[in-house]
Amino acid sequence: MKTRKSWVVWSDGRKQSSFLAMSLHRNDLVFVLISVSIHAFGVINAVDVTASVSAAKPQQAPSYLSPGSSAVVSSPVFKPAVDSALSIGLLSSFPEDLEISEYCTGLLRLFGQRYVTYVDCLVPAARPVKVCQDCFTAYHSLFEVFLNISSDQMGPGNVSCRDSILRSDRLMLVFLLYSNLDTIWQKSNCQQCITKDLKGRNNDTLYFLTLLNQTITCFEKYKQGNLTEVCKNCEVTYKGLNELYSGMEKNNTLCIDLEDAMNMTRKLWSKTFACSSPREETVPVIAVSSFMLFLPIIFYLSSFLHSEQKKRKLIHPKRAKSYTSLMNIQDKQS
Repeated sequence: MKTRKSWVVWSDGRKQSSFLAMSLHRNDLVFVLISVSIHAFGVINAVDVTASVSAAKPQQAPSYLSPGSSAVVSSPVFKPAVDSALSIGLLSSFPEDLEISEYCTGLLRLFGQRYVTYVDCLVPAARPVKVCQDCFTAYHSLFEVFLNISSDQMGPGNVSCRDSILRSDRLMLVFLLYSNLDTIWQKSNCQQCITKDLKGRNNDTLYFLTLLNQTITCFEKYKQGNLTEVCKNCEVTYKGLNELYSGMEKNNTLCIDLEDAMNMTRKLWSKTFACSSPREETVPVIAVSSFMLFLPIIFYLSSFLHSEQKKRKLIHPKRAKSYTSLMNIQDKQS
């Protein structure tokens, strides 16, 4: 079988095989695709180069600085970063003459540890309130380290930490933190329940807690049965505790721990067990109130009796008396 050979006639009169013409057309198409790829690759590289250059530029200066300000040019903070992934931050150290001493740094670290310890003690002691009797040790430790920081006495190397830690800035953070916790201690009146050296509970507090434990133990013992048994068997103990609390209240020797404990005990006695006991100070009030109530009755009764006595008493006028004596004289003469 013979194959026919087709020809292609160009505009200039030249003849060319159709197979060869198709090959040339394919070569032109490949050349065009290669040119487009090269152009696209050049655009991508240009974008990458632009991004790299912009990343290498320094961050924009604050708006309050003029573009030509020397602070932007000479400041080491605004120098271009070598690695764009690293952010600009505050320098980790300052010159030695501005740094605090190692002794003060140790006190500052110790203050932070004891501060956390005291706060960890206060939170669980919020209810029921035991901030004085449970946290006086932690407060004592915090007080000691703050006393060392705020003292005028020189430490090792003739260094005082009061100025460098407490007065070196406007915020005075260490003083502010201690003041907040010290306010809690003062408002709780813990100094009334703890000894002056902050090493334990004083005698009045220990005696009150002893009577309180006896009262609570009595409540626990008789509350399983009839509640009237609680009122009957625990009245003496509760009355003694109540009298002690009243005396301490007059002497201003109560702290928040004792106040809260007594409030809870009174709530158990009056609401939970529905008990009542007459208070001694109510007897004079009742007596005076009764006297004032019967005072008008006594007044009107005495007034009535006094008026009756006046009616029974006859009053003789002086004229009648003189006329009678004159008649007697005449009778004698006759």
